[in-house]
Amino acid sequence: MKDSNKKTSSIARKINWSFWSKRFWSVMSFNILIIGLIFAAFFYWRCKSLPSGLRVDEFQFVGKTYSTLSCITIASDGTQYAFRMHELFDYVWPFFVVLLGLESIHLFFAMFHTGSVRRMLRPLNDLAVRAEQLSNVPMDADLLEHLEHAITHVSLDKPNEKVSTGDEDLRSIEVALNNLLARMRETQQQQARFVSDASHELRTPISVIQGYVNMLDRWGKEDENVLEESIEALKHESEHMKILIDQLLFLARGDTGRNTLKKSTVPMGEIMQEVWEESMMIDENHQYVYAQADQVLSEDFNVYGDLAMIKQSIRIFVQNAAKYSADGDTIHLAVKQSEDMVSYVIEDEGIGMAESEVVHIFERFYRSDVARNGNTGGSGLGLSIAKWIVEAHDGSINVLSRPEFGTRFTISIPKQKTMQNTVSNVNETV
Repeated sequence: MKDSNKKTSSIARKINWSFWSKRFWSVMSFNILIIGLIFAAFFYWRCKSLPSGLRVDEFQFVGKTYSTLSCITIASDGTQYAFRMHELFDYVWPFFVVLLGLESIHLFFAMFHTGSVRRMLRPLNDLAVRAEQLSNVPMDADLLEHLEHAITHVSLDKPNEKVSTGDEDLRSIEVALNNLLARMRETQQQQARFVSDASHELRTPISVIQGYVNMLDRWGKEDENVLEESIEALKHESEHMKILIDQLLFLARGDTGRNTLKKSTVPMGEIMQEVWEESMMIDENHQYVYAQADQVLSEDFNVYGDLAMIKQSIRIFVQNAAKYSADGDTIHLAVKQSEDMVSYVIEDEGIGMAESEVVHIFERFYRSDVARNGNTGGSGLGLSIAKWIVEAHDGSINVLSRPEFGTRFTISIPKQKTMQNTVSNVNETV
């Protein structure tokens, strides 16, 4: 059985590496084509820039440093026209920075599909084992042909299509095959949705950057107001892209098991108070109220977990509450505990959500129609990250929301003593 698993892992890595290599060389070919087109456009522009009636006889490049490298255009009358190449590079480098950034993200995520390939191959191994068992059972040739015909006529592109033979003896096989088809379709849809949403979120800042680069090219050299506005916009959009990329990388590491928790004693009451004080300082548009339930001292609200990540999850829920609340609304923060759990509560008086929306709020890139129309910003990844952090601590999230009344998030994490008792029991067993 071990040999079989090793073989499956090796095949999965080879398949993933093959796809990644093809994508890498496709990206390199695309970059070479883009560079070629840029230089072709440059030479065409140099030819058109000569006075009427003259033609280009020769191009020469002189200079050895970035600031002195020049393209010398020699016209038919012997006149030489010089152009500093660094001016061309200054125009195109923002585009290449964005392009290389997107390509790096694409290739980075493409490296971590081995697990997906392995999971997709595992049902085939199980199917092979089942087929081997069935091979030892006498079966009518017509029955086998009937099953083969049912399998070959099923398409993954048709969501409601299933393997069906109508034979009672093959029902268990039909169930196994249909479950496999359902998982494959779900994985296919999730990957397609994630790629589509990520592309959509990255397209907006790229379009803004390209627009301001073009504006700089046209008017920024002479108009200081245009220059300052463009610089501020480019800084803002690049920061937005950095945050989005960091969030994508966090989720990618989480999906591949590369996010590590540095666990220690975490005083939940003190952490909540720190976030409360930070929120009041940076957000003057809302009122923040922090109340500890049952008047229990903050030292009693201890959990065992990663302090930085738990604090990040609290900030995400607080920022989410502020984002969907009107100016002047109150946001309530509280900590409470039960026999085994410590819970923190974030409650707002904002727009709220319908029940049909609540079930989707932790999906990546999901934002309700009201949120999108309200121009609240954000990437739609914050709650997905918070959910990953809570689940990594064996916690749970309860959401209560009503349109126009607001939303309450209750996040529960096991108490520290529960975690310590578990460790003690393990040590005693060992």
